[in-house]
Amino acid sequence: MNTWREEWKKRKSSVHAENLKFTQRLKRHKGRSLDRFAGEVHTKVFKNISCIECAGCCSTIPPMINKTDIERISSYLNISTTNFEQKYLTIDEDGDTVMNATPCPFLGEDNLCDIYEVRPKACRAYPHTDVNFSSNLSLHAINALYCPAVFHILENMKKNIPF
Repeated sequence: MNTWREEWKKRKSSVHAENLKFTQRLKRHKGRSLDRFAGEVHTKVFKNISCIECAGCCSTIPPMINKTDIERISSYLNISTTNFEQKYLTIDEDGDTVMNATPCPFLGEDNLCDIYEVRPKACRAYPHTDVNFSSNLSLHAINALYCPAVFHILENMKKNIPF
């Protein structure tokens, strides 16, 4: 197992409260400079982390699905939107439409996505750290529990924040 994943597994829970406080403090710095800095850290971290080796998000977090996603994926699977909705979707406790199973029913044993070309918008944007970082501050501390990349991005930012 890679050291980035080992460190994440060992520390993700113990630094969760610290990450919550850190992302709250970052709200004072919302904007382009924070987004730019986060984007740089995102790029640096993802040079060492492989989503395919992990697939933590696909294994633990059912993504939100919008109407456009439903239409695109249904067409790709050559099934009706109604059939797709009945077979794969549910409404969560927040009232959002999400995949009805974890791990995702489209996650292959090789950690590759069977519908990668048409994956949901939420999957395309995850982990929300490269663009508009400051718009998703409330998610980052939580996502660090599921995604080693987010964990390492926050750890790097805590050590190197320029403001």
